[in-house]
Amino acid sequence: MQLNPIPPQTESPHWWELPFIECGEPLVTLTETPRLRLRPVYASLGLNGASPTMQLRCGALTRLERAISLLPEALGIIVLDVFRPLAVQQALWDWQWQEVKQSSPHFTDAEIYEKVRHFVAEPNADPMKPTPHRTGGAVDLTLFVLATGEELPMGTAFDEATDATVTDWFEHHPQTPFTSNRRTLYGAMTEAGFVNYPNEWWHFEFGTRRWAGGQGMEVALYGSAE
Repeated sequence: MQLNPIPPQTESPHWWELPFIECGEPLVTLTETPRLRLRPVYASLGLNGASPTMQLRCGALTRLERAISLLPEALGIIVLDVFRPLAVQQALWDWQWQEVKQSSPHFTDAEIYEKVRHFVAEPNADPMKPTPHRTGGAVDLTLFVLATGEELPMGTAFDEATDATVTDWFEHHPQTPFTSNRRTLYGAMTEAGFVNYPNEWWHFEFGTRRWAGGQGMEVALYGSAE
């Protein structure tokens, strides 16, 4: 895999308005392999409704396996979150709201809302407009070193509420080894067929409305998998 700079991150305007034609792919339960580790973050945090079982649509899993094969042989992937039911999305929204409120007590509710919305999709019960993780086509992940089990440093923690989580941040603020590590993850995932959410270096999607918009398609493959 050639290590290229991460291109400027933009999204197709109004991707969230795209329709979908549900393709009927099932959710598949992920299992660990030497190069694929599972760390269900929200279940570990005790988030209401979060399950330690991790699932993806079979098409997304096939492409995740492809991404692993594209990585340097010394590296593997740690999956942090995948399919997320509506109840868990609501619990995550509420948790992030409290985190921002405590860290920025001077914020108004409107400012808290904008900050939270930057990192968490607002819960939406409309079956025609499912949030990305609810479709089973979104995955949060990072890289680790096979020989030691250590995560590659990416410059921020997963879910950290800071501007540096923007995927191409270190293209504009170069810093070793964050710049190259993010390029490695981004390059493997996008070559395998995923699109990235520009505000989160760890978040990638396949088959969703964001994916369809990023691929210049008019219809997405996945509706709600719930």
